[in-house]
Amino acid sequence: MTPAQALIRNHFSTRWRALRRPSRLAAPAPWRNWLLDRGSLTQRLISASRGRFHVEVLRQGVYRPSRSEARALGLPPRRLALIREVQLCGAGEPWVYARSVFPVSTLSGAERRLTRVGNRSLGTLLFSDPTMRREPLQIGELQLRDGTRLWARRSVFRLGGKPLLVCEVFLPALEPVEYPLRRNSLG
Repeated sequence: MTPAQALIRNHFSTRWRALRRPSRLAAPAPWRNWLLDRGSLTQRLISASRGRFHVEVLRQGVYRPSRSEARALGLPPRRLALIREVQLCGAGEPWVYARSVFPVSTLSGAERRLTRVGNRSLGTLLFSDPTMRREPLQIGELQLRDGTRLWARRSVFRLGGKPLLVCEVFLPALEPVEYPLRRNSLG
């Protein structure tokens, strides 16, 4: 079973910590840049894979978010939401498992397009939307039943003021991949 399949089957839980001081992040060095980057993860993965990037939809449907997800979104308990689970793949391997939670109230008006993302990257839509605002990152470490430890981050995005939650779990195949620096970066 792949780590992404294990995450879906066992619906992971972790203690999420607000990232107030990046210097105190306890993640091993290979994961720090991936976890701390507030830009488009999709663009980083495309760059790191030299364009050999694709999205695989694992599951999408209307489900009940976890308590932690509902709390992050300010949803009442037992409220249903559209949940999308995908693998972001680079160079033919799953690098990131992503779970997005869209409250039904978010999926109206212009944001209705979020129901039809398909095999496209959600990040591309989010970072091209001029109304997009991202709340602070939260970081977590997950442990699967087989003992595998994975690092993850999540944050609430707002499109036109409407919330959605995106969680990204960095899979073992990404660890040896060099984190690409931004072009025109001075440091």
